[in-house]
Amino acid sequence: MTSTVDPISLPQRTASNDTEIDREALARLLIEIARNVDPDYRARLGGVPTADPRMETLRQLLVSREISELSRVTHLLDEPEQLAAAVGDVLPNAAARAPHAQLGEALAPAVERAVQRSIQKSPRTLTDILYPVFLPAIRKSIGEKIDQTFQSLNETLRHIFTWHGLKWRLESWRTGASFSEVVLKHSLLYRVEHVFLINRTSGLLIAHVAADNATSEDPQLISSMLSAIQDFVKDSFNEKEQSGLDTIRFGDLRLWSEVGPFATLVSVIRGNPPEGLHDIVRDVLLRVHEEYSQALMEFDGDGSQLAGIEAQLQACVELKQEESNQGFPWLVVGLGLLLLVLAGGWFFLSWQSGQRWQAYVSRLESQPGIIVAEQNIRDGQFYIAGLRDPLAADPQALLSGTQVDPGRVHSQWQFYQSLEPEFVLKRLTASLAPPESVRLAIVDGRIVAEGEAPDTWIDRARAAARQLSVGGPEFDISKVRDVSPEAREAEHWQYYVSRLEAQSGIIVAQQTVRGGQFYISGLRDPLAADPQALLSGTQIDPARVHSQWQFFQSLDPKFVVKRLTASLSPPKSVQLSIIQGRILVVGEAPVAWINRAQAAAEQLSADGVVLDVSQLRELNLEELNYLREAIQTTDIFFSSGKVVPGPEQLPVLDRLADQIKEFAQNARKSGVAARFMLTGHSDATGRETANASISAARAETVRALLNKRGVAPELLLVRGAGTFEPLVPENSQAGSSTNRRVSITVNLD
Repeated sequence: MTSTVDPISLPQRTASNDTEIDREALARLLIEIARNVDPDYRARLGGVPTADPRMETLRQLLVSREISELSRVTHLLDEPEQLAAAVGDVLPNAAARAPHAQLGEALAPAVERAVQRSIQKSPRTLTDILYPVFLPAIRKSIGEKIDQTFQSLNETLRHIFTWHGLKWRLESWRTGASFSEVVLKHSLLYRVEHVFLINRTSGLLIAHVAADNATSEDPQLISSMLSAIQDFVKDSFNEKEQSGLDTIRFGDLRLWSEVGPFATLVSVIRGNPPEGLHDIVRDVLLRVHEEYSQALMEFDGDGSQLAGIEAQLQACVELKQEESNQGFPWLVVGLGLLLLVLAGGWFFLSWQSGQRWQAYVSRLESQPGIIVAEQNIRDGQFYIAGLRDPLAADPQALLSGTQVDPGRVHSQWQFYQSLEPEFVLKRLTASLAPPESVRLAIVDGRIVAEGEAPDTWIDRARAAARQLSVGGPEFDISKVRDVSPEAREAEHWQYYVSRLEAQSGIIVAQQTVRGGQFYISGLRDPLAADPQALLSGTQIDPARVHSQWQFFQSLDPKFVVKRLTASLSPPKSVQLSIIQGRILVVGEAPVAWINRAQAAAEQLSADGVVLDVSQLRELNLEELNYLREAIQTTDIFFSSGKVVPGPEQLPVLDRLADQIKEFAQNARKSGVAARFMLTGHSDATGRETANASISAARAETVRALLNKRGVAPELLLVRGAGTFEPLVPENSQAGSSTNRRVSITVNLD
C-alpha cells in the first residue's frame, strides 16, 4: 500500500508574547504527524530524508527563542569588549548576593597572586599603601614601651634603697619575677572608675560601665564631649582619621583612649597606672569587636543587638591596685640589718685583705730589679706576675710582715738582667774581677772605676763599657791609670804637652810619639817660658824629645805690655795695666812719648789689641823736646855681621854722648828722671836666633862705648829687637844696611 505524505498546513496563530509557545498550533501539528506516520516510510525512501519541512516547522515552534538567545551569547563571547562590559554590569550584584565565606574562598587565590605579583613588581607601592595604617600603630606601641620602661626604671630607682625595696627584692627572689615587676606591682596604685564605649563614626555612647562608689555626670554627655574634643583636635591639627587622642590627664585622673575599627574604648583611671594596663584595655576592645563586629558597624543608637557587652567592659573597671595596710615589717628590717652587718663585715675583711695585698705589691714595685707586670685578686686568691733580676730581693721573703697568707699567693716571675746601676756593678765586679788597686763605685748614676790596672784589664773594661752604652748606665774608666811602662811614658808626655798648652805665648801645633821618641812642634813667643825648662819634673828624658818651634809675637796682653814697656820706656809717671783684656795707660808723659804711645795703639789695633791712652796727660817739657828729638833721631849703623860700629860712627858716638849727658842733667832739673833705651837691630839675613843675638850684642857695644864717653851706666838700657822693628823694608842692599843699627829712645820717669 502506498501512502503519501502531504505537507502539513496548519493555521498559524501568533503567540500572545515572545516567551510563550502557540500551544494550539503545536497540538494540531503533533496530531497531523501522528496520523501521517507510515511505518514503511523509512524503508521505501532508503533512509531518513535529509530534510523535512515539518521538522523545521517543529523546531521553530519549540526552540526558536533559545536559538536566538544562543546566537546572541555566541556573538557576545566573540567580542571581548562587549563581554567585559556585560560581566561588569552583573559582577557587583553577584558579589553582593554571594555568601561571604564562599566568595572569600573563591577570590583568595587570585587576590594572593595579584598581591604577590604587585609586591614583586613594585614593593614601594605596598609600602605606601600600608604606611598610613601601620605607622601610627607602630609609633604608639613603641611609645608605650618606652613609657613603660622609663616608668619601671623610675620606680625601681626610687625604691631600690628603701625598706620596701628590700622586702620586694626578697619577693622577687621568692617568686622568680624580676625586681622591676615587683616594684611596679606595689608602687603603682590606681583604680579604673569608668569605661566608655563610643561609636567611632557618630560619637554615640554604645555602653558605659562604672566602678563601685564612682561618681560622674551624664555618661551620654561625657561621651559627646570626648567625641567633640577628639574632632576638634583632628580638625585643628589636620590629623588623619585613624589617629586619635591617647591620653588626657587632669590632676589625679587619666583618660586612656584605645581606638578600634568601629568603636573607641575610653577608660577613666584614678592614680598612677602601669603602662602595661594598655595591653589589658586593648584586649578587652579586641574581644568586643570580635563578638559584636556587625552590630558595632551598624550601630545607630539602638543597643538591642549589643546585649552582654557591659559584661565585657566590666573586666576593665575591676582593674585596680591599692596600697596594702600591713604593719611595720620588723622581721624584714631585722633580716636586712643582719644582712647589712654581715655584708659590712665581709666588705671590711675584703678591703683589709686588699689593702695588705696592695702594700705588698707596692713593696715589690719599690725593689730594684723587680718589675710587676700584672697583679689581681680573684676568688680570694692573689695572683702576681712580672720580671725579676736574679740578684734582686726574694719576693717570697718580702711577704713576711705583710699579714698576707703565702698559701693564697700565686707568683710567676720571669728572670731578666736589670740595668739598675747596683746590679750592673755587681755583674761587672763578678765578670771583670778588678785588681785590688781598682775601686768600682756608683757616682750620680754612673759606674766609675778609679785606680791602677794593667792594660789587659783596661781593654776588657773598655769592651764592657761599650756594651753597656747601648742601654745601661755609663761605665767610666777614664780614671784608671795604665801601670805598664809605655802607658806611664804616654801619661807623662801628655802631662808635659798639657803643661805647654797652658803656657801663654806657646801654641802646640802637633805632637806625637813614634818609635819611643817624642816629637812636638808649634809657635813660641820669645818672651814665653822655655819649653826645655818645662821638661823638668815630668820624668821624660830630654834626649828623646825633639822640638821645633817657630817664633812669633803673641798678642797676649801680658806679652804686649812687656814689649810696650821695652820699646816705649814709659816714664815713672806712667803706669801700664791690663783691665778686662785691654791695656790701659794712665799718668803724665811728655808729648813725644804720648805720640809714640798713640802710634803704638794704632798699630796694635790692627792686630785686635786695645791700647787705651785716653787717660794720658801731657807733661810740659818744652826745653827738653829739641834735645830729645836730636837724640832719638840719631842711629849708630853697623856692617853686616859686625857688633862693633865702624870708625865713621865714632864722631856720632861722641856727639850722642854729649847730648845724653846734657839731656839727663836738664831732665833732673825739670824733676824727671831720664832713661835711654838702646835698641839693637839686624837685617833679615841669617837665622832669627842669630839675628836676635847680634842685635842685643850691638846694643851692648854702644852702651859700653857711651860709658867710655862719660855717660852713667844706670841711664842706659839695652834690648835686642832682632828683625822685628825694621826701619825700612828690606828690598835692596841699602835697606839691609839701614836696618843694621842701634836706635835710642828717651824715656822720662
